[in-house]
Amino acid sequence: MGVKLLNKNLRLFHLGWVIILIGALLAHFIQTSGGISIRDIRFNGNNGQVLSGLLYVPPGVTAENKAPAILAVHGYINSRETQSGFAIEYARRGYVVLALDQSGHGYSDGPAFANGFGGPGALAYLRGLDIVDTDNIGLEGHSMGGWTVLAAAATMPDAYKALVLEGSSTGAPFAMEGTPEWPRNLAVVFSKYDEFSQLMWNVDRAQDVADSPKLQAVFGTDQAVVPGEVYGDIAQGTARILHMPNTTHPGDHISPEAIGYSIDWFAETLDGAEPLPSSDQIWLWKEIGTLIALVGFVVLLAGTFQALLGTQAFAHLRNNPVKAAHSERGAKWWLGFAISAFVPVLTYYLFFGWGEQLFPASALLPQTITSQIAFWAVLNGLIVFLVGFVLRGEKVDARGNILGSILIALATVGIGYLFVLAADFLFKIDFRFWVVALKPLSLVQAKIALVYLVPFTLFFVLALRGLHTGLSVAGDSRLKQYLSNIGALALGFLVFLAFQYGWLLFAGHLFSIEEPLNTVIAIQFLPLMTIIAFLSTFTYRRTGSYLPGAFINALFVTWYIVAGQATQFPVS
Repeated sequence: MGVKLLNKNLRLFHLGWVIILIGALLAHFIQTSGGISIRDIRFNGNNGQVLSGLLYVPPGVTAENKAPAILAVHGYINSRETQSGFAIEYARRGYVVLALDQSGHGYSDGPAFANGFGGPGALAYLRGLDIVDTDNIGLEGHSMGGWTVLAAAATMPDAYKALVLEGSSTGAPFAMEGTPEWPRNLAVVFSKYDEFSQLMWNVDRAQDVADSPKLQAVFGTDQAVVPGEVYGDIAQGTARILHMPNTTHPGDHISPEAIGYSIDWFAETLDGAEPLPSSDQIWLWKEIGTLIALVGFVVLLAGTFQALLGTQAFAHLRNNPVKAAHSERGAKWWLGFAISAFVPVLTYYLFFGWGEQLFPASALLPQTITSQIAFWAVLNGLIVFLVGFVLRGEKVDARGNILGSILIALATVGIGYLFVLAADFLFKIDFRFWVVALKPLSLVQAKIALVYLVPFTLFFVLALRGLHTGLSVAGDSRLKQYLSNIGALALGFLVFLAFQYGWLLFAGHLFSIEEPLNTVIAIQFLPLMTIIAFLSTFTYRRTGSYLPGAFINALFVTWYIVAGQATQFPVS
C-alpha cells in the first residue's frame, strides 16, 4: 500500500521533468540547428568590468575561414537570452553572434548603465576573435540595447559597418545625437505600437515617428521619412532606412517582421553571409520549447511538493481539515474578491512611484525595480490583512506548522532550482517565453535575493492568508477553487492590460502615456499571478495551511525577479 501511495505521489513529479526535458530538447535543437555551437562566455570589458554573453558560432568558421559578426544586445531589465530570436537567425545565415548581457544585467558586472552599458568592451572583444571578419561587423540593439551599441559605435566609429536600432533611438537621454553621417548605415525598426515613442523620438504616437524632427535630422531630410526607402549611400556608410512592424516595444522580440527587417538590412550592408531569405525563420520553435520547459517547471514544483508531502518527514503537514470562510458567494465575498483583484492594480503606479522615491539603489537594496515591486507588494499585503478584519467571514485557522512549511518550501524550490541549473548547463537555455524568464542566479544575485526575500515573504504570508482564509467557499469543486483564486490574484491585471493595450491599439498610445516602463513590467504580473494562485491553491488543498504556498512562492518569486532585474548599485 505504501509503495502504491509513493508511486502515485511521484506521478506529477515525473510528468514535470518529462515536460521540461521535451521543451529543453526542442529549444536546444532549434538554437543549434545546422551545427551552430553556443558558448557561455565571460570576458573583460572596460575598467576591469567582467561581461557575460552567449557566443553563437556557425559551423565551419575558423581562423582560416572567418565570418561576419553581429553584436546583439537586449533592452533594460532583460538578458542575453531575450535576443535569441535575432541571434538564432543571424547565426543560421553564417554570422558569428555575441548576445551580450549589458552592464548590471544577467551575469555582467554592475552597475547598470556603466561603461557605455558594456557596449564598447563587447565590440572590442568581438573584434579580437580570430574567427571574425573585422571588415564586416554589424551592431543590433533593442531599446536600451540600442544605446549600448551606439556607445560602442561612438567609441569605435570605424569598428563596424552597419547598425540596427530596434525600438531605440539616437540622442538624449543616453546616446550621442544622430546625424546623416553617424551612425554608419543605420536601420531604425520602430514598431507602430511602441510604448516608448515619447522617450525615443519625441512623438506621442509611434505611428507618427516618420514626422519626428529628431528622426528626420538623422535621415538628413525635413520631410516625413518614407518607411522602406533607403536614404543616403551604403558604400559611403550614410544609408538610412525606417521600418515600422505591426507590434509593440516588447513585441519586437517575438515578431518575425521586426526580426526579418534586421536580417534584410545586414544582408544589404555586410558581406559574407548566406543568402537565406528573411522569411525563413525557425526561432519561434525555440520560444515554444522554453515555454514548454517553463510550464514543466511549474508542474515539477507541484509534483515535488506532493512527493515530499507523501514522505514520513512531512506527514504532519498533510490534510489538516479547515472550515470555509463563506457558505456561499454573497455580497461580502464579492466585495472581498473585488478588493483582492483590483486594489493591487489601482495602487500599482502610485506605490511604484513611492517605492522609487523612498528606496533608491543602495548597497542593501541594489535593484531599483525589485525594490519598487517589493514596496508595492508589502503595502498591498497589509491592505489585504486589514480588509480581512472588516470583511471577516467564519473564523478559519489555516496557519499550520511554520517550521515544517519552511523546510518543505526550501526542498521544493531547491529541487526545482537544480533542474533550471541542469538546463542551463546542458542545453544553454533558461525557462522563458517572451518577457517571462526564469534563469539561475549568479552569486551576486543570490546575495541580493536573501535581502529581498524578507519583504516578499511578508507579502505572501499576508496575501495568501487573506486569499485562503477570507475567500474560501464551502462546497467549491476543485476547478471552481482554482479559478476563483486565480481570478482573485490575476483578474485585475488582465483587465488593466486589456484596457491599456486596447487604448494603445485604437488611440496610438497607452492610456497612461507617461508610464510606458511600468506598464510593460505589468505584463509579467499576469502569468506570474496565475502561477502563484495555482501553486498556493495546490498546496492549500493538500495541507489546509496557507504557509507552504506562501513560502514556496516567496522563494520562487524572489528568485525570478532578482535574476531578471538590473542591478543599479555596484555589488561584489
